Amino acid sequence: MKTARFLFLMLAVTLVSLSSPAFAASDADSYIAFKGGVYSPSDSYDLDNFNAGSTTRIDSKTGFAGEVVIGHYFLPVLAVELGAGYFESKGSPAAVVGETKLKVVPVVATGKVFLPIGPLEPYGLFGIGAYISDLELEGNNTAFDGSTEITYGLHAGAGLNINLSDAFFFGFEGKYLWAEPSFGGDHIKLNGFVSTAMIGTKF
Repeated sequence: MKTARFLFLMLAVTLVSLSSPAFAASDADSYIAFKGGVYSPSDSYDLDNFNAGSTTRIDSKTGFAGEVVIGHYFLPVLAVELGAGYFESKGSPAAVVGETKLKVVPVVATGKVFLPIGPLEPYGLFGIGAYISDLELEGNNTAFDGSTEITYGLHAGAGLNINLSDAFFFGFEGKYLWAEPSFGGDHIKLNGFVSTAMIGTKF
């Protein structure tokens, strides 16, 4: 958890820096946005030591995803943002009793390239992130180490901002992420889609 605290500290320092007068004096705008939607995993995974020591295939289900980001336009067509959020996915085995819950806190940095068309801002995105993951098991009959793990991964996608005014916007975003934490020797791919709606303000 020391690494997690360090990542959050670095995020907080960067957010304060982006909000400082030095950045405010720039011709480009800064913004903050809140996103909410769903995480749709694209992979199931195998768990060893699940109920009597058997290897069990776990089917992942779609779950909640949310994020808060702060960003800065360095050019009208280029922005960089930092964000932190939460997403989760429950899973269940096909033939035995039990349930898993995968909880993830992403801390990410993302570059965005825009194509401004009046009040519309379609964009592509690409970024890197640290994924602080925890796996909970219910109904498990054998010992399993589901402690918190930190792994690193990539994400890419596209979105659309709709500017309601010079200060406020809303939009939609979809991205695919790649990351693979390990719990007790079991590798679990977080690969999947995060689809969100957002509302934000520029300052």
